[in-house]
Amino acid sequence: MIITLESCKDLNDNEIVARSRGNLDYFSCLYLRYEPELLRYIRRISRVDEEEACDILQESFIKIWRNLNEYDSGLKLSSWIYRIVHNEAVSFLRQQKSFGKNNKSDVKKYEDLIPEETEIDPEDKVLLTQKILYHLPMKYREVLILKFFEKKSYEEISDILKIPGGTVAIRINRAKQKFRNLALRKNEFK
Repeated sequence: MIITLESCKDLNDNEIVARSRGNLDYFSCLYLRYEPELLRYIRRISRVDEEEACDILQESFIKIWRNLNEYDSGLKLSSWIYRIVHNEAVSFLRQQKSFGKNNKSDVKKYEDLIPEETEIDPEDKVLLTQKILYHLPMKYREVLILKFFEKKSYEEISDILKIPGGTVAIRINRAKQKFRNLALRKNEFK
């Protein structure tokens, strides 16, 4: 049986999971549904190239498949999947850091967080935002990416990162403050 995005679109996530448990072909529905946004998330959080992002995603989907029977249908599937992908990306970053392989630079479009009072050319805004974002500690970078770029709710962020909702709110607030402070010191990033 060949499964396409069209044949999956009328199924909700829990139906896809249930069918995947009985027929491996339906697992491709999850991949087709989530692959674009997960690749984007991996690239945003980890600063890896396209090939490495695909490798992380592949490893993540292997873990998703292996743990599909443990998925609790009372939870939101997307949050469960994001948590697995997030953990895989963080593990990859730790490996890169431990082996000194994290010297890649890939300009991404992170410009929405620059404070309006910062005087900067629009063309430089993207690069500055990316540089500032990657100067933040991971715990602040990840909440900003999940909230502002992945458009996740506080509850979803809490599920993905396995931290309490109050901690999510505090981290987002602190991350925004730190980001703004760094943006106002923009000359340090040239």
